[in-house]
Amino acid sequence: MKDKTLQIVLALSCIFLIAMAQFGMIGNYIQAVFMFVGINIIMSTSLNLVNGNMGEFSCGHAAFMCVGAYVSSVLSVLFFGKTLGDPLLPSYMAVFIFPIIILIGGVVAAIAGIIVALPSFKTRGDYLAIITIAVNYIIISAIENMSFIGGSRGFQGMKDTVWAMLDIFNGPWMLMWVTVFTIFTVWIIRRFVSSTYGKGINAICQDEVAAEIMSVNTDKMKLVNFMLSSGLAGIAGGLFAHIVGYVNPQSFNILKSTEAMVMVYLGGMGSLSGAVLAAILFTGLMEVLRSQALIEFILSPVTFVFPEWEPSAGVIKWVLIPLILVLLMQFRPEGIMGNKELSDWFPKLKKYYKFK
Repeated sequence: MKDKTLQIVLALSCIFLIAMAQFGMIGNYIQAVFMFVGINIIMSTSLNLVNGNMGEFSCGHAAFMCVGAYVSSVLSVLFFGKTLGDPLLPSYMAVFIFPIIILIGGVVAAIAGIIVALPSFKTRGDYLAIITIAVNYIIISAIENMSFIGGSRGFQGMKDTVWAMLDIFNGPWMLMWVTVFTIFTVWIIRRFVSSTYGKGINAICQDEVAAEIMSVNTDKMKLVNFMLSSGLAGIAGGLFAHIVGYVNPQSFNILKSTEAMVMVYLGGMGSLSGAVLAAILFTGLMEVLRSQALIEFILSPVTFVFPEWEPSAGVIKWVLIPLILVLLMQFRPEGIMGNKELSDWFPKLKKYYKFK
């Protein structure tokens, strides 16, 4: 029972957070921040499987988030929405069908990941990066030309599913589901990297030729790893779509992929703890920079020299995120945690999440 202390504390913390939201102790804005923290944790930890644990360089992770978002959104509207006609299922089933809808979006994103991975892993280094960037643009352009799901105008109606759950019980359903899927993501990645497959992935990262000599099926393991990474990104996309209630292809452009890369390299390549920590810090930074007054104060020396320039939050985001990535590569390429976990700094934590 002693070994389960940390798990119990985390579970109680999540229940306490949901209870505070239910009883109005935290407002909608704070709830939204917590939900976007969860989305970013899923994105950063899933991309870390490829760029960190496997040592490859994927630059188009938002493409799979986009696939999951649109697949989940379309299914959600078909089953419970009114945008595409009468709903196929009664509203009381929304609570039970919603997680299945999100998982289906993840499965389709994983299939898309397989399609990308099969030809991509015949290349190395910069070529893989170029291919994944191209895939990001291909998926966005394809969806923009699909008029039956809104095309470039975007797609909406997913909130009907959330309203259906609220009709059953008036509670913070999306906060609860984001919490559940975030915990599920961290748990499954932890199990994966601790498994035989995960150890094979780390061996590939160190030396692929040596791993093959030691009878590691590198092609199969890389395919499974990329599929899992893509599928989890699809889950993040489905949750994102239902939080916002609207999806647009440009919400998943190269900047979104860059955000995921910044979080991976900020936390440390190959570190699950680092990816979680970086997602929390990055989301907090983005929320702080929403303040126009703060932006104007920070950039006051620049605007003094160039008084015609009127920086906005959107422009600063485009400038700041790539700049963080550049600075990380120059001054702290190993990130906050390097390739270490919290248990390496605090060995007593190991007993709390070891698997028996």
